[in-house]
Amino acid sequence: MSVISGCIFRKPRLEDGGALYQLIQDCPPLDVNSSYLYFILCDHFRHSSVVVECDEKIVGCITGYRRPDKPDTLFVWQVAVHEKMRGQKLAGQMLNELVFRDKPSGISWIETTVSPSNIPSRKLFERWAADQDVPITSVPYLTADDFPASPNSDSHEAEDLFRIGPLSLP
Repeated sequence: MSVISGCIFRKPRLEDGGALYQLIQDCPPLDVNSSYLYFILCDHFRHSSVVVECDEKIVGCITGYRRPDKPDTLFVWQVAVHEKMRGQKLAGQMLNELVFRDKPSGISWIETTVSPSNIPSRKLFERWAADQDVPITSVPYLTADDFPASPNSDSHEAEDLFRIGPLSLP
């Protein structure tokens, strides 16, 4: 997988919070969280997140964190690719950057949750696991009934927990 010409893959910075908030808004069906949260992600979780900048605009991001109860596990929270950048395997390149940029990273597992209708995310993680030649499992994690009703939004779908690994990092 080649990196897209003219784009920079890097750790997010505090000042990227607003751009990440806007990117997530532009990428349904992702859940949009408060703008404040994206500033915190860009600052506190910069080492476990990645952004892609093309022509001084953020066009992709993966936010995540190391699980406190499983320090060898990277939990991928959101993956977003701007519409104009889709079809170039940018999400897989961001995942590679995130997992392989810090050697040794100590990451043996990747976990994420994906709703049943989010086929692009499911395919991303299945393809990435196959490219790494590692197992991927999926189990139910949250049901639609687990999510509280909200008068301002539609109901939330169930979420399945994907677990990829163990990884064999160089």
